[in-house]
Amino acid sequence: MAQITPQEAAAYLARWGQVHRQEIAELRSTSIEQKFRQLCALSASRNIFGIDPDRDRLSDEVAARWQRLRAYYREKALAGE
Repeated sequence: MAQITPQEAAAYLARWGQVHRQEIAELRSTSIEQKFRQLCALSASRNIFGIDPDRDRLSDEVAARWQRLRAYYREKALAGE
């Protein structure tokens, strides 16, 4: 993975800040009727995708990974690293 300079990192974060501000502006300017239509469309689309039989197992695996990460970094923090 290529390293980036602090200036490049700052520019990257600034661009994402602009994206965030634009997204907030768009959300604020969207009418309540449009938001309601979007919510209805989202709700109606839930049946498009079938039930994933592995969802519970995969969720458990992800939870276990997060638990291992938390434990690792908790140990590092307690060790003063």
